[in-house]
Amino acid sequence: MLHQVRELYRERELLVNLTLRELRGKYRRSFLGWAWSMINPLATIAVFTFVFKVLLTALPPIGDPSGVDSFALYLLSGLIPWNFYSLVTGMGLGAMLGNPTLVRKVHFQREILVFSQVSFAFVQFMIEMAIVIVVVAIFGGPWVFWRIPEAMVLMLVLTVFGCGIALVLSVAAVYFRDLNYLWTIVLQLSFYATPVVYSDELLKENIGEPWLTILQSNPLAIFVRSFRHLLYDGRSVPMSTTIQAVLWAMISLTIGLVVFGRLQRRLAEEV
Repeated sequence: MLHQVRELYRERELLVNLTLRELRGKYRRSFLGWAWSMINPLATIAVFTFVFKVLLTALPPIGDPSGVDSFALYLLSGLIPWNFYSLVTGMGLGAMLGNPTLVRKVHFQREILVFSQVSFAFVQFMIEMAIVIVVVAIFGGPWVFWRIPEAMVLMLVLTVFGCGIALVLSVAAVYFRDLNYLWTIVLQLSFYATPVVYSDELLKENIGEPWLTILQSNPLAIFVRSFRHLLYDGRSVPMSTTIQAVLWAMISLTIGLVVFGRLQRRLAEEV
């Protein structure tokens, strides 16, 4: 794994170039261009708010100590990090299969293909989080600006976590082509196992203690809960929660690098 890290550092210029290629090609020939990075999440928020707030009359918890009482803001603070994780893993799935010429004919650290996709997704994540902060500042209060440094650190930790998952998926998808369809189901289950559209309080009222412990230990739930602490409640993430998030991120990246290193030997033949 240390050899992988050294080689990746040596080829950092290639990583930058591949990332720029993704950024330039994302919305090429699109009339609105990068504005879609703002429109898509806002449209999703509008749909979920209508379904859960208007049709199902869901009530969000009141932010503590911010006092914010808005289902849209509650949803926004959890859905944007979730969408980023979904995007990173989805792009990781196609990182190898989408670049067969590079994988077959060019000698380089193929992990870079995954990292370039993750880097691109992180840029889009920053745009979306900027929107979240502006919206919270308008409807919640200027206190959110004091949480930007902590939010940036948490964004980086979530990126490391997602990158590890993406590494595993990218190489596994080459050998198991049905993984793309299977992962869609896994994401759907994970979405509803994570308190994105509902609160922890609602969870406690409707399920037993064993299931509650399992769902609350879900690493994605830890990240979503942490972003809500910062962007909705207006308070720092508890140290114990931060440690859990960092540990999950390091475990994910370590497993991702090890699995990728073991399975990449026959990539050129299998792609």
